[in-house]
Amino acid sequence: MRGSLAGPRVLLRRLREIMAEPISAQDRLDKIVAQIAANMVAEVCSVYVLRADDVLELYATEGLNRSAVHHAGLRVGQGLVGLIASEARPLNLQDAQSHPSFAYLPETGEEIYNAFLGVPILRAGRTLGVLVVQNRAHRTYYDEEVEALQTTAMVLAEMIAVGELQGLARPGTSLDVKRPLSLKGTPLSDGIALGHVVLHEPRVVVTQLLAEDSDKESRRLEQAIANLRLSVDDMLSRDDIAPAGEHRDILEAYRMFAYDRGWVRRMDEAIQNGLSAEAAVEKVQSDTRARLQRQTDPYLRERLHDFDDLANRLLRELMGKSHGPDGGSLPKDGVIVARNMGAAELLDYDRSRLRGLVLEEGGATSHVTIVARALGIATIGRAANIVSLVENGDPIILDADTGEAHVRPPADVEAAYAEKVKFRAKRQAQYRLLRNKPAVTLDGHRVSLNMNAGLLVDLPHLVEAGAEGIGLFRTELQFMVASTMPRLDEQTALYEAVLKASGNRPVVFRTLDIGGDKVLPYMRMQPEENPALGWRAIRLGLDRPGLLRIQLRALLHAAGGRELRVMLPMVTEVGEIHRARALLERELTQLRRHGHKEPTRILLGSMLEVPALLFQLDSLMQAVDFVSVGSNDLLQYMTASDRGNTRVASRFDPLSRHFLRTLARIVEAADRHETHVTLCGEIASRPLAAMALTGIGFRSLSMSAAAIGPVKAMLLALDVGRLKAVLDPMLALDDGGDGVRAALTAFAESEGLPI
Repeated sequence: MRGSLAGPRVLLRRLREIMAEPISAQDRLDKIVAQIAANMVAEVCSVYVLRADDVLELYATEGLNRSAVHHAGLRVGQGLVGLIASEARPLNLQDAQSHPSFAYLPETGEEIYNAFLGVPILRAGRTLGVLVVQNRAHRTYYDEEVEALQTTAMVLAEMIAVGELQGLARPGTSLDVKRPLSLKGTPLSDGIALGHVVLHEPRVVVTQLLAEDSDKESRRLEQAIANLRLSVDDMLSRDDIAPAGEHRDILEAYRMFAYDRGWVRRMDEAIQNGLSAEAAVEKVQSDTRARLQRQTDPYLRERLHDFDDLANRLLRELMGKSHGPDGGSLPKDGVIVARNMGAAELLDYDRSRLRGLVLEEGGATSHVTIVARALGIATIGRAANIVSLVENGDPIILDADTGEAHVRPPADVEAAYAEKVKFRAKRQAQYRLLRNKPAVTLDGHRVSLNMNAGLLVDLPHLVEAGAEGIGLFRTELQFMVASTMPRLDEQTALYEAVLKASGNRPVVFRTLDIGGDKVLPYMRMQPEENPALGWRAIRLGLDRPGLLRIQLRALLHAAGGRELRVMLPMVTEVGEIHRARALLERELTQLRRHGHKEPTRILLGSMLEVPALLFQLDSLMQAVDFVSVGSNDLLQYMTASDRGNTRVASRFDPLSRHFLRTLARIVEAADRHETHVTLCGEIASRPLAAMALTGIGFRSLSMSAAAIGPVKAMLLALDVGRLKAVLDPMLALDDGGDGVRAALTAFAESEGLPI
């Protein structure tokens, strides 16, 4: 009988009145189930809430035995209620007892009821409970009744999410929404952080669920969708988006979702049932998320992020909020949680309040990771689905040594990590005692330990860590965080400050390394299908000599009266070095002509990160004053694996036999020509890898400031001769296998080396 539903609008209006009444949480729940039962002409209405132990506890009922409330329960997957929770979708049956999943709970007295309709109580796609109506008659509930019950479940989801029902939990139990979670990711930047979650792009909280004027809400939704589609079209028409390639296909699919009529129709139907436009977007997105999470097709599961992003953008359109993070609103112990982010976005946050960073994506050599490591921010990546599992303000412990994130941790976990923090502090104190001690191995090999930097905030670490100099200063970071192109005087001021802070320590300035994934917002770039292999770094500098000349001029002015070391990035052929040297000589001539103080000595070096240079080693060593091996990009290009792609970034081991052989060839060529060589890639920051690099002949390494203490402690306990006796025979093998990392680990353990 279709007329059994009195109308979702009437029901929602009454629920809104109940929510405003000054009554206890249990009385509110009891009134809600009674109201739903009356509205739907149902003999039973029950609410089951999911506990942290995966039990769905009966929290309120109209029609079943009241004595069963807070005593009856079903595990997730058990019975019809458990089935709904496990699959996160409605179940509509005219004869519930004939269903194979039916489970009889004698304390409830439900054996006399046949018709059954249950819907999951969802929030952000996460199941918080189940809402059920039942009747004696054998009947199937109509679609509008299912929709009405789903809409009503949103009200209950908010009650659960805000913690209103937590006080009703039985002693010794807690609700699933507050369940402690432990997530495993990939360690990216060592450290331990105890703090509170700050979502990089916070979910919009919908406070007004119900609306009186459906036509008005439909018009608001229509206008917001039009604005959303316009912004997506604008994004696809940008000049810096290449016209072809896999990334283009992904963006086109994103646009397809924005224009999906089914998505819009479902939201409009929710509005017609009495929801506000914002609540309709949230409801449909929660249903979509729950549905896609059940998919086994990886493509469909990956599209979940697209739908989430579209829904968030649409909510921001409706509520007049800008899309993007609010970097200024941090608690004093903020831990940023994001799907991914750029290096410049991380720098927008107040460093003094930032304790850690958790990424759903992100790799060890992505630029946001490099910046986080330089700033000493504990970071983990590849923490699956963490954005949807946390709320702003949730307590979190981030163990970036092991790659674990503990959300809403219990007291014993907090206590254990408080002790671990104390232990780390003691260990850091031990490292500080070593900062003025040279890094000399047991058998007398001196290794120069330098730090990588790129911002003024890095410079105090130079003395604190005991670095012998700055082996890599990334000048592009100044350009990436600026809203306009830094002027000559601004560049000069930065380089002067760096040189002043370094005292007598050497500083290697890498010229502007932009292009690829490092895009300047104010610089127009031509679309490229594969920008990582395109117009970037020294290629861009030589093609736009004005840009490179201004930077060289700033460096020459800043280094007046002291030594200047300049390094060229992404060199592919030795001829590029000669062209860059000519530009440097031209600027030096101008400096002299105008009577400015010139550097006492100028050294020009090259990054070795393009495999083509491996076949020009002798010419390279003769053309430069020093060489710095960029192991991040060299490994990327040698293995044809995008270092920003989490699927392949960790597929190839930098301590593999073929890569260590390649690095050893570079050291041999440098020794032949007496050319200074440093390795400044991220692998130098790991004591085990630094041990291997020392074993193949590197005597100068550059790394994050936080890594200098651990690497120095390892070197002071290392006998290089004993290491080479193990390493050299392994590198000489050509059996197709590879066990170098395991052999190095075993050697370090047998020697008692701190790795």
